[in-house]
Amino acid sequence: MTQPSNALAVFDFGKTNTKLFVFAADGRIVDESRTKPVWRMDGDLRVLDEATLFQWMEGALRQAVQTHDVGHVMFSGHGCTFALVNADGLTHPILDYEQEVPREIAARIDPKLPSFAETFTPLLPLGFNVARHMLWVQERQPQAFARADAILSYSQYWTWRFSRQALSEVSYLGCHSYLWAPLHDDFSSLVDAEGWRSKMPELARAGAIAGSYEVVLNDSSQKAVAIHNGVHDSNASLYLYRSAGLDNFTLISTGTWVVIFNSACPLDRLDETRDMLANVTVDHQPAATIRFMGGREFDVASGGWNAPISADSIASVIAKSIFALPSFAAGGPVPDLKGRFVGTMPEGEERAAAALLYVMLMTDLSLDLIASDNDVIIDGGLAKAGLYPGMLAQLRPGQRFLTSDNVEGSASGAAALAFEAYGLRPFKNTCAPVAPSTISGLDAYRRQWRAQVEAARHVERQKETETPMAIARSAS
Repeated sequence: MTQPSNALAVFDFGKTNTKLFVFAADGRIVDESRTKPVWRMDGDLRVLDEATLFQWMEGALRQAVQTHDVGHVMFSGHGCTFALVNADGLTHPILDYEQEVPREIAARIDPKLPSFAETFTPLLPLGFNVARHMLWVQERQPQAFARADAILSYSQYWTWRFSRQALSEVSYLGCHSYLWAPLHDDFSSLVDAEGWRSKMPELARAGAIAGSYEVVLNDSSQKAVAIHNGVHDSNASLYLYRSAGLDNFTLISTGTWVVIFNSACPLDRLDETRDMLANVTVDHQPAATIRFMGGREFDVASGGWNAPISADSIASVIAKSIFALPSFAAGGPVPDLKGRFVGTMPEGEERAAAALLYVMLMTDLSLDLIASDNDVIIDGGLAKAGLYPGMLAQLRPGQRFLTSDNVEGSASGAAALAFEAYGLRPFKNTCAPVAPSTISGLDAYRRQWRAQVEAARHVERQKETETPMAIARSAS
């Protein structure tokens, strides 16, 4: 068999965009294409149109092989998603994680979930805990579980789809799923209690070669490409910088989600009520994490703004005391509040500026909660938004903030893992310091924002203590 070429294709699955990046052997991105995955209704469930997505992937991969002689394929995927498969394919459609388990079913399944002390997984809304969606499917369609030979994480589903090799991978299993016990480096008690262990494929490291796939070219000839075991996207970003020799840093990985890792934070600092958890690295180490849906929240709060935001508009919002208060999406460190604006309702660029200030201040709050006092690397889409890194650097002068010229952190981290499987290490540390912004009144604005957030949280806590159930508990 001819040895595959060193060019690599990485499919990077975001919730709203799926991208294909072609990496040359020196780590350069030489081509890319993208599509939007379709989430459709199947009865009362919202599910992935995986057939349409696979069709696009086949076409994009064919073009990459023909144009760039791609010889390897790797996958990086968003969390919270699983697939049930057997030799014939899916036994149940792939669920959209943005749907809540019905209340009456949640009342039955949530008591089954392991403790935070075992899994370092907080109870999260919607399908942000994979195990809750798994238990839901198992209750409503037990035959789907019975027919399944394997339970696959989302990245591993695509590894299997192309290679037909069923594998597990620890960074995805350990992502606030309730399926993994980090301190035991093993599946959680829930997996055994539900009889799922026999359906969990063997563990393989992210990037390991799983098998091969025959790409049919335009002239009907075929070329075999090596298929690698996929990885969880934010963990891929973390690995990129560690593989480049960096240590003792906080990573802010941005996209639909803002995911913040600080491995220097002790696990006993994690507060399960504030979307804090322990992720698990590709090398099986727990990593303290806090997150919120920053990209989604910016879209909602800004009214869908997608143009530049000027420092003048930031200054205007500060001068007018306009505040966006949490939270504009489910989860995050302030999950008990509903997002709203305080002060004059802004429009246009000023609304976008208030939304950017909000995402920046939520990040700043998260850095405090996760005890970040080391260097901070900002990765992903917000690394390109000059005001966001600069404002954080202005507010936190005791820390060094850095961005990388490689803004595709998850795809590049996935590429680093795959390249290592065949002996290449092309990625170097390209991080550069961020110049702090000099926006007047920013620190005072932060103090006012935090005071309003805490006041709103206090009101919500008071409401909770005044409910009939809470009064009855206190009386007993």
